[in-house]
Formats: sequence, C-alpha cells, structure tokens
Amino acid sequence: MSAQIRVDLASPVPPYEQIRSQVSALAAAGVLAPGKRLPTIRMLAADLGVAPGTVARAYRELETEGTVTALRRRGTVISQRAAAPAGEAGGLPAEVSAAVGHLAETARRHGVPDAVVLSALASAMSLPTRLEP
Repeated sequence: MSAQIRVDLASPVPPYEQIRSQVSALAAAGVLAPGKRLPTIRMLAADLGVAPGTVARAYRELETEGTVTALRRRGTVISQRAAAPAGEAGGLPAEVSAAVGHLAETARRHGVPDAVVLSALASAMSLPTRLEP
C-alpha cells in the first residue's frame, strides 16, 4: 500500500494531510477494501521518509473521519463505513472518484498549487455542457 502513497515535501500541503487524503481516496475508490490492514505507523513513516508523528496524525484524522478503525493488537484497518453503497464512493461513481484522485496526484507531481487546480476544475465545471441532439 505504501507504494501507492507519495509525499511531496516541497508541497504547501502538510505531509500528514497528503497521507490522509490519499488513503481516504484509495478507500473511497475501493482500492483499499474494508478490513484491509494499513502498514504500521513506523513502517509507513520509514517508507515515506517522514516522522512517525506525521503518520500518526494522518491515521488519527482518518479514524476521526471514519475511514479507518484502530484495533488493539491488530493494527489499523479500513473501516466498513469507508465503503460506499453500490460501489460508489461518497456519492461519486468509482470512476469519477479515481479520476479526481489521479488529478490531485498528477497536479502535485507537477508542482501545480492546489488553488490553481481548484480554480481550473471550477472553471471546467462551469463550462456549458454540449447536449447531443
């Protein structure tokens, strides 16, 4: 799983938020199934090159939002509530959720600020839709 998560230390987005949003998106898209165990805090921190406290904060926030559940002696797992009904994540079809995650990842990889991406997306969403006759 840690191979699917990237942290850009040059990004204005804090590393814990990058981890939280990526795990949340992977769970919402169904890539991380309910019951899937996440790496330990120390293991993920070492893989990503961040402090264990950074991963711990991301895991705490994921637990607060209901995406993960911390189980004593069994680690942290994706919660059942993270899976949306009928294969849809947060009311979005899995394909749309995956596309949004891909957009965010691509923009960060190219160093595009979040505000610019949001502005571009808002602009694209306000364009008139072509209706087929």
